[in-house]
Amino acid sequence: MADSYLQELFAERIGGNKFGKDTTIYKFEKIKRAKRAAKAAHPDVELIDMGVGEPDDMAFPEVVAALAVEAGKIENRFYSDNGCMEFRIAVQKYMKELYGVDLDPETEIVHSIGSKSALTLLPTCFINPGDITLMTVPGYPILGTWTKYLGGEVVNMPLLKENGFLPQLDKLTDNQKKRAKLLYLNYPNNPTGASATPEFYDKAIAFAKANNVLLVVDAAYAPLNFTGKPLSILSRPGGKDVAVELHSMSKGFNMTGWRLGWVCGCAAAVKAFATVKDNADSGQFLAIQKAAAKALENQKTITPKICEKYSRRLHALVDMLKELGFDAKMPEGSFYLYVEIPKGVKGGIRFETAEAFSQWMITEKLISTVPWDDVGHFVRFGATFVAPGLAEEKRVLDEVKRRLSDSVFEF
Repeated sequence: MADSYLQELFAERIGGNKFGKDTTIYKFEKIKRAKRAAKAAHPDVELIDMGVGEPDDMAFPEVVAALAVEAGKIENRFYSDNGCMEFRIAVQKYMKELYGVDLDPETEIVHSIGSKSALTLLPTCFINPGDITLMTVPGYPILGTWTKYLGGEVVNMPLLKENGFLPQLDKLTDNQKKRAKLLYLNYPNNPTGASATPEFYDKAIAFAKANNVLLVVDAAYAPLNFTGKPLSILSRPGGKDVAVELHSMSKGFNMTGWRLGWVCGCAAAVKAFATVKDNADSGQFLAIQKAAAKALENQKTITPKICEKYSRRLHALVDMLKELGFDAKMPEGSFYLYVEIPKGVKGGIRFETAEAFSQWMITEKLISTVPWDDVGHFVRFGATFVAPGLAEEKRVLDEVKRRLSDSVFEF
């Protein structure tokens, strides 16, 4: 069938006249295909999915009940535009209570339709052709993707195990620092599970001030902290001058599909985001915002329960993998365990890449993980596998151990 004239109309940012003709199979599509093939080949064997990057449970009952009440109110039917003050005030109280951060709900907080949406809009506030966004890898690429869409460039900063999975800002060239507008940070980090230290945040703030850069800090996993009190860059001296922080109702409140978060911090940057957002969407449903306010008010009872579950599961995964020879260490936050792959199986297959190991795990063990070959060769185990109740959780973990114990790994 001949191409339509539309084939010549597609923007270069999505492939131009080659759009839709790329036969490259991307990582997550390969995982999906491998899972389908494994289940077809072994229909009677449970596939254990440890590659899921979202909570395995639903929102807490009091939040669902609040949504039902608010959805029944006629006044909540309108567009919310840049959000309701009830949600902003709940965010203000939450940030003060959990992070010790003082924010003005009028000028320093605005809601977003999830963190992903916020990361797509922020580059439109700051990036012109030729500007640079500094991105950490491995990591969530959206801010960099939109930087490129706008004609900007991305400079990747590797997260190395030997550096505690923190970017080395002093490795950037003078030209890169001069052209940089945005620096993306994500802690606790996906996929490494590392947390930022106060000292690192102070260094990042000093870097931003010295180089006229805005810090975009993705704090989606911030409530899931296993090493002490959660940390916000806005709590550090000068943080609000040079940083916006993105928070989410997804990870710490089991509200992934509700699509609600917020951008807070530097007032000028928040205003710019709110201006662009007002021309991109009409706001999240008011009933969702008001139910989320209920969740934020109950953070002392909700989030610690979620955090305890993932901490328990991750400790069990670490112990299990260490027994099998993996260099597994308890992450400092998030619900991910990031471990280097083995070189192979004794007397059998060799693994040149994390993708090869991950595919072997799905095909031979019916256990799904996510591979990362950006900096070294690692796989990410998720503690979000579906297992309602302690007994089911133990059963799943015991089954994973049984399947992996069949192989002797070489490192």
